[in-house]
Amino acid sequence: MTATGAPGASGASGASGPTVRELIAAPHPDLAPLPPAPAAEPGVREVRGVPYREVAGGRPLELDLWLPEDDSAERRPLVLFVHGGAWRRGRRDDLGLRTRDWLPRPFARIAAAGFAVACADYRLSGEAVFPAPLEDLRAALRWLTLRSAELGVDTGRTVVWGESAGGHLASLLALTHTDPSPAGAVIWYAPSDLTTARGVFTPEDAATPEALLLGAAPATAPERARAASPLAQVRAGAPPFLLVHGDADTMVDRSHSAALAAALREAGSPAELWTVPGADHGWHGLPDARVAEIFARSLAFACSRAVARGLTEQAEPAPQ
Repeated sequence: MTATGAPGASGASGASGPTVRELIAAPHPDLAPLPPAPAAEPGVREVRGVPYREVAGGRPLELDLWLPEDDSAERRPLVLFVHGGAWRRGRRDDLGLRTRDWLPRPFARIAAAGFAVACADYRLSGEAVFPAPLEDLRAALRWLTLRSAELGVDTGRTVVWGESAGGHLASLLALTHTDPSPAGAVIWYAPSDLTTARGVFTPEDAATPEALLLGAAPATAPERARAASPLAQVRAGAPPFLLVHGDADTMVDRSHSAALAAALREAGSPAELWTVPGADHGWHGLPDARVAEIFARSLAFACSRAVARGLTEQAEPAPQ
């Protein structure tokens, strides 16, 4: 498995074009376009490269923020986005292959809907093995809570949103973090089970992205693989999930999302499963209008969860 891949094994390739794996990877630095200037969208304030954690012997971890620019004194709900890249690479501000040329950009669109958005670094598998990336996301949420008054955010109304490997980590954060517990989770085409062969993934292979994440073939480290599997962390009282997966995904089998949705429902936790016909990993193969529909429905779910959590907080009695 090369460092440019996504979870699982190689995707389908055309007769003369690049593979899905090559398409979904963030552009190589030698070829990537320069990033747009901050504050390109009206009504949205961008704050880039904010350090949120120091790691001994490692790079400082940073996050980017998109904040609605208005005069409201009300604290905004938060979307905490987790990027993909097979736990091996990727950029924190990349929502995936099909949104890279959007204007307004996707996180500006989420901010325009009334959210603050944070896109956080986490340690990649070449830097540290699991649970390091999950610990980093916990630290990001801790920092955002610590600075919430300054930023004008309400982390009690956090919706975690992740795609591919980032969706796997977002699922784990939603299922295991309790201070504060996320209000909901939007998960795009993400692995949920590192213990069982699914699609092209085999737990005995020591060269997969999953093995690199764990530091060993999952079959040889069953306890670690289980701890890193959202499916094994399902619990009663988990926040509501929206799981979106293509039925033609060649990298992460759609059974990952189906199994997680079924387990959540069995535990009594709300879970919506949307299987998208004709979609490969990264929404490859879909028309632009269909990708926009997936984004809009995901954003509507995030809004509904933030509103529902806000109403719950208002209904709770004040501390005596």
